[in-house]
Parts: sequence; structure tokens; C-alpha cells
Amino acid sequence: MAVLTRKEQREQTRERLLDAAMMSLVEHGYAGTTTQRIQERVGVSRGALLHHFGSKAELFAAAVHHIADMRIEDIRALSAGVGEGPDALRRVVLAFHESMTGPAFQAAMELWTASRTDSELRQALLPAERRLGHALREIFDSAARIDDPQTARVTFESLLALLRGLELVRILRQDDGLALSVLDQWLDQFEQQHG
Repeated sequence: MAVLTRKEQREQTRERLLDAAMMSLVEHGYAGTTTQRIQERVGVSRGALLHHFGSKAELFAAAVHHIADMRIEDIRALSAGVGEGPDALRRVVLAFHESMTGPAFQAAMELWTASRTDSELRQALLPAERRLGHALREIFDSAARIDDPQTARVTFESLLALLRGLELVRILRQDDGLALSVLDQWLDQFEQQHG
């Protein structure tokens, strides 16, 4: 087993703290996520936490970017093999749907809600969400191939709104079959308008 350097150990601890922040957001919500909960989850001292993040705000700002990076990596991996052809958009939509479930997306939703009344969090959230949005748009555009920029934008935004809404509803109603039927209907309408 290789021995980690001090720098690698610090980076590993930082990563574990950010992962713990994400999971605490999922399990306890924004209001219930405390620095103490996070440090206990990782098993580090208060001093170790403060070495990496001087405040809760600093920790959440880093968590915002960490979560966005995880989501970008996830969506790129899910859509890597999509390729071209008549089913490319369907495969992208299903990849987007899969990427908008699970802990990283649930933590992001928690942060979006909290940012409504927390301007410091909102300022940290906006650049991360823009990066994610650009990555999603690039993948979408390559599959959808819509010539008119305004139509492409509205179509993309409608898909994101639909996918986010489906995940919110899934929290209350466990029915993946319904979600897939809704996505099929969106894709059918897309084909009618652009096919």
C-alpha cells in the first residue's frame, strides 16, 4: 500500500469533508447541516475542519463547486457513448434524467432552496450552476441539432424544468414508470416539432 504525501492526505481529507457536507445536506437539509455534524461524519477534529474551511459559509461555497463538479463528471460519463443517430437525443434525455437523481442532485436542490434567502450562498452557487448548465447545453445541442438558437434555448430549458420537476415529484411519489412516460411524451412532441 502506497504512503500518501502530506499534500495528498490534506486533499483526501478535504474531499471527505465535502462529500460529508453533501450527504448531510441530503439527510438533514441545509438548516440541519452543521459543521459539527460534518466533522463527526468524517472523524476529524474541529481544528482539522477549520484548517480546510474557516467558516460554514466557506465550507458550503466549496461544497457547491464540489457538487457541481460531481454532477458534470456524472453527466459526461452517462452521455459519453451517446453518439449520433436518430436515438441520440433520447439517450441524452435518459442520461440527463439519470444524472438528476441521487445524492448530488438532491444536495443541489437543497442548496438552491437555501440560496433563495441566503445571498452569500447564492453568489457561490451561480458560477457553479453556470458551469454545469454550459456542460449540459453542449451535450444537448450536439444531440438535438436545433438550428434556431432561441428554439434550442427554450427546448433545452423546458427539458431541464421537466427533469427537475420529475425529481421533486419522485421524492413524494416513487413512480419511475410515470417519469419515463412523461419523458417519452416530451420526446414525441420534440420529434413532431423538429423531426
